[in-house]
Amino acid sequence: MMEKQMMAESFELGPIRPPSEAQSLLIRVTRNCSWNRCKFCHIYKGKKFELRSVEEIKQEILTVKAIHDKLKEISWQAGYGGRVEEVAATILSSPPNETYFNVALWLCYGGTSAFLQDANTLIMRTPELVEVIKFLKQTLPSITRVTSYGRSKTAAKKKLEELKQLHRAGLTRLHIGLESGYDPLLQYMDKGVTAAEHIVGGRKIVEAGISLCEYVVLGLGGKKMWREHATETARVLSEIDADFIRVRTLTIKQGMPLYDEVKNGNFVRATDEEILAEEKLLIENLDCHSHFISDHITNLLQEIEGQLPQDKEKMLATIARFQSLSPEERHNFRVGRRVGIYDQLDDLDNSGKHSVAEHAIQKLSKDGGQVDEETIYGLMERFI
Repeated sequence: MMEKQMMAESFELGPIRPPSEAQSLLIRVTRNCSWNRCKFCHIYKGKKFELRSVEEIKQEILTVKAIHDKLKEISWQAGYGGRVEEVAATILSSPPNETYFNVALWLCYGGTSAFLQDANTLIMRTPELVEVIKFLKQTLPSITRVTSYGRSKTAAKKKLEELKQLHRAGLTRLHIGLESGYDPLLQYMDKGVTAAEHIVGGRKIVEAGISLCEYVVLGLGGKKMWREHATETARVLSEIDADFIRVRTLTIKQGMPLYDEVKNGNFVRATDEEILAEEKLLIENLDCHSHFISDHITNLLQEIEGQLPQDKEKMLATIARFQSLSPEERHNFRVGRRVGIYDQLDDLDNSGKHSVAEHAIQKLSKDGGQVDEETIYGLMERFI
């Protein structure tokens, strides 16, 4: 009955969004990435960047409203008194298409947040992006939070007043891929931005009143530049003083230009333990008031989180705890973490999980000893 009543409305969805935007309504404002040269990224390779017209975007926002209104109508008919959350929950398990799934998930979590896709919506002309944000909030008045990806260089080129206009229109947060603050590494990775531009762009966003989340890629410096990557990234982040710092661990797979750099020996990847030493150095050198978040499955220790500066010692203590383990226990945790057995260090005390991790080591090792690094890297590739 419900399926017959639902129309086949649909709208475009981009390929990614931050983990923290999992319950947000996704609105594709641009297609793909305006830069698309970073060696460590494969998401948009081979795809052309396109600006979407304001009218096209508005039509898709109206499609969301049509789906919302249809679910509200069904809610009344089903005896839910117009509560769309009730109907949305029933269709999540078997939505007619990806569009309905996104709208239903958004409604189930209150319908208050929207994320503008794809990689750099700031590149739109400011008046047009302002118009889109205003129309989104007017059409779907339950939305109180609007977020998006952006590039530091694009933000640096915007006038401060433009960013303030976006904030007044309703843009509440920008997610920026800082990746590193070390210029030689940024150049090597073809990031297309300097540390100075990272700082200018980030500080403008903060001054405009927009909440800022900066992303750092742990391990991006490999074995050669890890120390400079950590210290210079900490310096840049300290100057920006963003609301959030989110860390991701470098994972390399076919389709990335960096994959070829590894194959030809130009880039040598760091191990989990070396990356943890890098993260320690990064945290030690941070002098800011950001919330440090490790909310990604690629990170070895996701429990390294806290508010700076007051939680710095707590975070460093977590790293020290891992480093104080015996080599055998560190290896058990690394493998257990990479195959999905462990979520946090405390899981080592679970004898059942520990035994399963030992079994995984025996199965994955070539000689019954330790699992080699290439195998561990391969396990990480499943998550991106």
